[in-house]
Amino acid sequence: MTAEQRETGSFDGGILITIRSLLPNLAPVEQRVAQAVLDDPSGVAWRSISEFARACGTSATSVVRFCRAVGLRGYPDLRLALAGAVAHQDAASVVAASSDIDPDDDPVTITKKIAYADAAAVSDTASRLDVSVLVTVVDALAASGRIDIYGVGASGLVAVDLQTKLQRIGRPAFAFPDPHMAMTSAALRGQDDIVIGLSHTGTTVDTIDALAEARSHGATTVTITNFPWSPITEVADLVLLTAARETTFRSGAMTSRIAQLTVVDCLFVMLAQRDLPATMDALERTFSAAQAKRVRRGRPPR
Repeated sequence: MTAEQRETGSFDGGILITIRSLLPNLAPVEQRVAQAVLDDPSGVAWRSISEFARACGTSATSVVRFCRAVGLRGYPDLRLALAGAVAHQDAASVVAASSDIDPDDDPVTITKKIAYADAAAVSDTASRLDVSVLVTVVDALAASGRIDIYGVGASGLVAVDLQTKLQRIGRPAFAFPDPHMAMTSAALRGQDDIVIGLSHTGTTVDTIDALAEARSHGATTVTITNFPWSPITEVADLVLLTAARETTFRSGAMTSRIAQLTVVDCLFVMLAQRDLPATMDALERTFSAAQAKRVRRGRPPR
């Protein structure tokens, strides 16, 4: 995400992805309108503005205000965008996309909803990623003297995954899931370093503070987050957006991690491609070293 997109509210990706990502930062009335759109996109696409406003318990003016908040000129543009979004989904997908996991869902239904949400997290994130920003981040990674990665909870697991990938190709990367160690690391970063902060909500204070500390010492700061107007974007030089859909039983833990891992894999592969001979040599050497720790056939484990 570029600085211009952050200021104007113009983002790439489908209209439903955009609405979902901006939802936490909308005014209360606009949030009610947004949720009604997400709950029944196909129904809204065929309603007049007066009908839709009544259903939301608000005015047509508030609906128009919501449309402008998500980057559209007015309600006609919203209806067209929703009709296009629905047209690209089959009936089963529309139901799965707009349905939460209910307490009385049977195992088959739960499996289908989880599979849809996880697959959508990957495909929606890929469609939402700004490739130009992605390339700029890879440029910074390639030129950096050191790469530090901050994240807590589920994001901390992704931070460790990125560290593992980068170290396998000889890049000096270090993950800090512990907030205190992250701040210590951030205080020692400088102009030749790059730090990456992972936060699905973009409101994790520990990660925001670490990113801000590193930035104050001249380090390049990058964040991977789901929400373009979240506080963490204010301390990041470069923003990479995910598009995860959370549900009642899986908030902040599963689809968000899968979406973040999609971005991590893109960064890793693009960076590895920069110097393919060196990458292949590093992967071969680390693979051989790891192979020595595997149980050999014919020899019982100790």
